[in-house]
Amino acid sequence: MIELLAPAGNLEKAKTAIDYGADAVYIGGQAFSLRSRASNFSIEQIRELTDYAHARNAAVHVTVNMIPHEEDLEGLDDWLKALDDAHVDAIIAASPWILDRARRLGCRFERHVSTQHSSVNSATVKFWQNQGMDRVVLGRECTMEQIRQICEHSEIAIEAFIHGGMCVSYSGRCVLSNHLTNRDANRGGCAQSCRWKYRIFESGPGKEELTAENKLFSMSSKDLRGLREIPVLMEAGVASLKIEGRMKSAYYLATVVSTYRRLIDAVNAGESITEEFLEELEQQLDKAENRPTGPGFLEGIPDSHMQLYREHAELVTQEFTALVLSERDEEGWIRIQVRNRLDPGQELEIFGPDILPQIIHFQDVLDDEGQHPAILNKPMQEVRVRWDGLVQAGAMIRKTLKGTGN
Repeated sequence: MIELLAPAGNLEKAKTAIDYGADAVYIGGQAFSLRSRASNFSIEQIRELTDYAHARNAAVHVTVNMIPHEEDLEGLDDWLKALDDAHVDAIIAASPWILDRARRLGCRFERHVSTQHSSVNSATVKFWQNQGMDRVVLGRECTMEQIRQICEHSEIAIEAFIHGGMCVSYSGRCVLSNHLTNRDANRGGCAQSCRWKYRIFESGPGKEELTAENKLFSMSSKDLRGLREIPVLMEAGVASLKIEGRMKSAYYLATVVSTYRRLIDAVNAGESITEEFLEELEQQLDKAENRPTGPGFLEGIPDSHMQLYREHAELVTQEFTALVLSERDEEGWIRIQVRNRLDPGQELEIFGPDILPQIIHFQDVLDDEGQHPAILNKPMQEVRVRWDGLVQAGAMIRKTLKGTGN
């Protein structure tokens, strides 16, 4: 059965991803990991997560994927042994030394070759197979046809990205951040300099600026959305479908994971994947995106339409407003935690691990002082509410596009 693999920047996000349908999560530890600005896991948190995941038949992969310089080598053996003792299912690493060291130490977890290696052909996959690796994460630069051919000629598991951020350079091989900020992208410090806005001048001192007013230049790529390619990827024999985004919110993960879960389950059940169904799923993904998306390389080498040379990148379309904390009590009250400003009279949408997105209307709201507030605008405030319809602890409530109040 194909694996849906989700990112997580902290324990809450990892549990959310699993609850909403991820078969596995990948996380960063506090050593040897990229994404140094994520709330990376201590070994105690990793142990807690593996217990949580394994109780729900899910797996935990830990990134050990920095490219270490000489001063980064100390402590690796202890870290790998600690991960093994915590019963993680796999590590994802780019350094051949790290991958080989885990083998020499007798670690029981699987060894996955990171996308940082830019594996984009079956010969490279065969090389890693001969080194005893368990899985290869393909570079994002592979087209769908190339992925199909790689799977056809490979004997070890193949993992491919289906959603999330893209690199404007050849993935993982950019040093723009190093030059501009002294933050090493391959040691966890990428400043995403490609997304900055730049003024462009003719070559030479004192030359005329070429960028127009409010049209500054960037080198950013649209984010990847591979929803429509999922049935083909599954048919091709890809073992794991990977979502990018360890810096993303729990709401983002819940939305994206649950949407892909529905499609994967429908394909596995032999259901007809209609255009109407795909459009519905795309609408769900739109509710979590804050950047334009495209198919990346999956439909072929992307042209300029996959880039954001002069466009504004962020576009918030909907807003996560509350987390459901409890089931309905005997008096019909449900406890929720406010996350963003909420008008109790507006039309809202609820979705959860076992709840497909549906419209709800609050019938009453009661705070801890016994008041009925007209506006909820205190983040993390807990209140009791009533509505008709399904309820599930851990479900999320968001605004709808037309939910502006009565």
